[in-house]
Amino acid sequence: MSIPLSVAGLTLDAGALIGIDRGTQRMGGLLLAAARRNLPISVPVGVLGQLWRNGAVQARLTRFLAAKSVDIVTLDERVAKAAGERCGRSGHADLVDASVVVCALANNHAVVTSDPGDLAKLAPRLLLLAV
Repeated sequence: MSIPLSVAGLTLDAGALIGIDRGTQRMGGLLLAAARRNLPISVPVGVLGQLWRNGAVQARLTRFLAAKSVDIVTLDERVAKAAGERCGRSGHADLVDASVVVCALANNHAVVTSDPGDLAKLAPRLLLLAV
């Protein structure tokens, strides 16, 4: 999978982390493409919470999260308010999805997602890479 040159990094949603955890070929290729370009990768903390169950069992995910290129993005008051406002404007109730969008827009990232339809409701012009 190629990543457009205009993208400054990637923000991952839950579907992307599932792909990493399962070792899917598509996510592996995308992460390799990101590494070749030294792109930063953001994981909003809510997304991590959705997927984290047991670090001893989730070895792939644990290794990925420890990489220097990966940043776990906290949900502070500013981000929470911006995500809540996006939910209010779009009629979409998932705050974690909205935090993914806010993170990506703030960093000029593309979002790696298994659910592009929901995220497109929150930000129609956001670049979404479906996995």
